[in-house]
Amino acid sequence: MMDARCKQMATPTRHDKVVRREICSIVTKGTRTPSFSEGVESESDSAFLLAIKEKAGDTANESIYGVCFIDTSIGQFHLGQFDDDRQSSRLRTLLAHYPPAHLLYERHNLSPRTMQILKRMLGCCLQDALSPNVEFWGSSRTLKTLAEGEYFSSDQEFEWPHVLKEMLAEGDSLGLTAKEDSDLAVSSLGACVHCLTRCLIERNILSMKSFTRYEPVDVSGGRKEKEGGPHFTTSQRMVLDDITLSNLDVVDHPGQQDSSLLQRLDHCSTPFGRRLLKQWLCAPLCSPRAIHDRLDSVQTLMGHAHLVGEAHEKMKSLPDLERLLRQIHGVGMRRPNSTHPDSRAIMFEEATYSKRKIIGFLSVLEGFKTSAELSSLFAAVAGKSKSSLLKRVVCREREGGKFPDLTEQLQFFSAAFDHTKARKEGTIIPARGVNPAYDAAVETIHKTATCLEEYLAKQKKVLACPSLVYWGTGRNRFQLEVPESTPASRIPRDYELKSQKKGCRRYWTKETKRCLEVTMAAEEDKQMALKDTMRTIFHSFAQHFSLWESAVQCLATLDVLMSLTTYSSLGDGEMCRPEIVSSPVPFLDVMNSRHPCISLTCGGDDFIPNDVIINGGRSPEGSLVVVVTGPNMGGKSTLMRQTGLLVILAQLGCYVPASSCALSPVDRVFTRIGASDKITSGESTFFVELSETATILHHATSHSLVLVDELGRGTATYDGTAIASAVLRELSVGVACRTLFSTHYHNLVDDLHGNLKISLGHMACMVEKEEEEEGEGEDGVQEDSVTFLYKFMEGACPKSYGFNAAKLAGLPPDVIRAARRKAREFEKSTERRRLFRKLVGLAPDFPLDQLLAIQTRLKQLHI
Repeated sequence: MMDARCKQMATPTRHDKVVRREICSIVTKGTRTPSFSEGVESESDSAFLLAIKEKAGDTANESIYGVCFIDTSIGQFHLGQFDDDRQSSRLRTLLAHYPPAHLLYERHNLSPRTMQILKRMLGCCLQDALSPNVEFWGSSRTLKTLAEGEYFSSDQEFEWPHVLKEMLAEGDSLGLTAKEDSDLAVSSLGACVHCLTRCLIERNILSMKSFTRYEPVDVSGGRKEKEGGPHFTTSQRMVLDDITLSNLDVVDHPGQQDSSLLQRLDHCSTPFGRRLLKQWLCAPLCSPRAIHDRLDSVQTLMGHAHLVGEAHEKMKSLPDLERLLRQIHGVGMRRPNSTHPDSRAIMFEEATYSKRKIIGFLSVLEGFKTSAELSSLFAAVAGKSKSSLLKRVVCREREGGKFPDLTEQLQFFSAAFDHTKARKEGTIIPARGVNPAYDAAVETIHKTATCLEEYLAKQKKVLACPSLVYWGTGRNRFQLEVPESTPASRIPRDYELKSQKKGCRRYWTKETKRCLEVTMAAEEDKQMALKDTMRTIFHSFAQHFSLWESAVQCLATLDVLMSLTTYSSLGDGEMCRPEIVSSPVPFLDVMNSRHPCISLTCGGDDFIPNDVIINGGRSPEGSLVVVVTGPNMGGKSTLMRQTGLLVILAQLGCYVPASSCALSPVDRVFTRIGASDKITSGESTFFVELSETATILHHATSHSLVLVDELGRGTATYDGTAIASAVLRELSVGVACRTLFSTHYHNLVDDLHGNLKISLGHMACMVEKEEEEEGEGEDGVQEDSVTFLYKFMEGACPKSYGFNAAKLAGLPPDVIRAARRKAREFEKSTERRRLFRKLVGLAPDFPLDQLLAIQTRLKQLHI
């Protein structure tokens, strides 16, 4: 390349006589587009490039966000614009569901609250602050750039992708203005396009025209509950925000060790199946009909374990088809001009890279052949199943399913070239009819060779020389080699002597010269056509992108259903099919339930099952709030997390670890569990507790599930008790949703006796009194020996038995004894105040028996 460039220059300098090095692409964590030369990424998780833009909302402390995020390894753009509350709940949920590896935002545009959220949640993420309009484009510049760049042109016709077309203002015929409710989203797309352009990969990704509209989980599908109806739309999903995902360990977190629900459920055989499973798990279904359809699929597959096992083995051989489709699309693209460095790049190991591309392409073809076999494997089973989902996934379109018929396309590419030879040599030799230019060149070479043979036979007769042959290679081919014994008189005048050696002379003629020129031109055309054959075949394959993508989505769904089937079949202990009831009255009834991620207790024994019943009578007047008490380390938090995970599992469409499970749909799971501050944001433990509680009270509906663990422990006892009491009242009367509320405020529990809206439950334990310590005399303190039973029972626990936890934690015995004495003093003081208040309120006709009882109690307290 350097030599050819220098020859075209009049006076090349010493700088020109050096091989040029140019940047072909810039790779970040969020713009990684693995090529065949690098191989396919082994990690199945997506790494998103996210652009975000913000403006103030209609009310104070509220915001409107425009977002665009993309997994460049797949090429799927997600665009959306939404209003958010003062806690930015929807933004935090987005960041939890689609954690970005590379963040783009407009400099000096984001509010301090949003910056704090991004700093806290995306501490390890690469973050770029882009200049307004210059790097973070406005919506008009974005649309103008996309229109002029011909990214969406096919056959010289420009057409906007459907999602972008919906975002264009109707009054603008030029299509350069976005709708008001999409302006921020299109501007965020502009930031992504700028970043992709800077990384020199924008054409590969944009030309796939893969755009979807993003809507927050709590608005997609629309919730009918607010209109007074109990039903949910099929498209609606359960909302699991970042707090809930973290508190319940639904998905993996950095440093986590095999304890998340995702890890326990993941029996997928393919990378694209694992990605879909995570999407399903972060947004379970709400429609009873859709949930039961999934459950029907799982139940059907459980009845055909041998087919599931066979399918698992077949799927394990599949490559990451979803990512390979994008790579094939990139190889098949024809560069519109020579501005991109790739058009000038010369690979040092071209043969090696070509072989990798061919091997990758062949693995894709084999993968889709396997997918067709999987479809046939389950077709008969799906036809008899009650599940319409399973039928859509595995049955062909002619059979009422959605799995595409790939027979014609696979036959074409199977016969397009010799696969064995291509895999071995790294070169594709197209079969006849695949590449017209190649066929024409081969035909010309063949015809010329025939003419040469006929001409040679004719010359043998003219010269009367049967031993006449062609000699030469390359540009010296087709010389007629005549023996010296042939008389000179027989040699025609048009023979041109080219060379001679002892025993023969070699001649050219006008005919051999013409045939040589035709042959060399045809050979050059053949090489050019052969060089472009790989791109042509890859391009032909990419022309059916929607067909291949549809098959991949069906395979991913089947893989996830089989993963849920494996978990449902091999779960620890008894597993049951949940019953999701469309009921106007919220309820939850789970018998003998176990934690889906824990099989053994801390002592190594089998996990103890528990019943969790909330409004088991399904009465409109039933109690929806259960206050949970019990000893420290008695299992309260485990029970609450277990309940939340079981609800998620049930609405995911999976069997649950219990003997029976019935519930009305839950639209959102809220959690207020654990104690931690956010020092980087200047938020104390108590403030964090109240912020999370505020989110619950603002967004919970009567169909939500709320899990609150020890609210108010970050402040004074009286303040904490008062706040906990007020929140309990709001959850039981105002919101009226299913709630598990654990507390150690026993004076709060005492006030709840007789409240029909709230029921009491506790984690049982066995308490034995130990003998008084020697030498303590009348100040001796009697210790309690506590045995945890981990059984959820009705009623309240009288004490928290905190000294037992202190003993288990290894506090010095002297410290524990001193604490027991102080606790006894506090108890006496509290009892005195209670009796005093009771005496002050006595009526003149105070009953004698009650007065005597008080007198006896005063003597016991040494008053």
